[in-house]
Amino acid sequence: MELAARGLLFDMDGVLVSSAASAERAWAVWAAEYGVDFEAVLAVMHGRRSQDTAARFLPAERVAEAVARIDKIELDDAAGVPEVPGAGALLRSLPRSVWAVVTSAPVELAHTRIRAAGLPDPPKLVTAADVTRGKPAPDPYLAGAQALGLAASDTIVFEDAEPGVASGHAAGARVVGVGPHALSADVVVPDLLRVTYANGMLRMSSH
Repeated sequence: MELAARGLLFDMDGVLVSSAASAERAWAVWAAEYGVDFEAVLAVMHGRRSQDTAARFLPAERVAEAVARIDKIELDDAAGVPEVPGAGALLRSLPRSVWAVVTSAPVELAHTRIRAAGLPDPPKLVTAADVTRGKPAPDPYLAGAQALGLAASDTIVFEDAEPGVASGHAAGARVVGVGPHALSADVVVPDLLRVTYANGMLRMSSH
């Protein structure tokens, strides 16, 4: 399949780095410390900012402290996080003017996971602190497109989680789902091994 696009916007966790196991370990520790049902956390944590997840389970006056705590736990568990297959090769093949990373993670965790996976530092990075509303609101991908000097409709978003797919669509972008959990994306691929981009054309195969 081929899609024309002037810019590519990549979610990080589950799209560029395989961090689900690390994140789930961290949130399990956090849930135990704060007396929260981990299964309930697990049902909503993927693809969302930590402050949005914490706010679902704790009173407002405890959220800032709880977010600082989960950020530290996740950082302590970030070493050795691998890349999603094909991510490094794809990113290194791209002109740096055409891509950005748009993540719900805080900036330090984003840089730590990207470097742990051996990926190139992104030319543009939108993190949890850069938007008022996180995914599934359109704000993150609108900010990512703006960072590239493009309209969101001129970009393709890569996402692995439904909040991110909804965010990309709400911004007006087309969305490529990566992995098994982004079923409402416009097209879904298992990983980035069969994805290439050249001369404004994204080419991908699910086989």
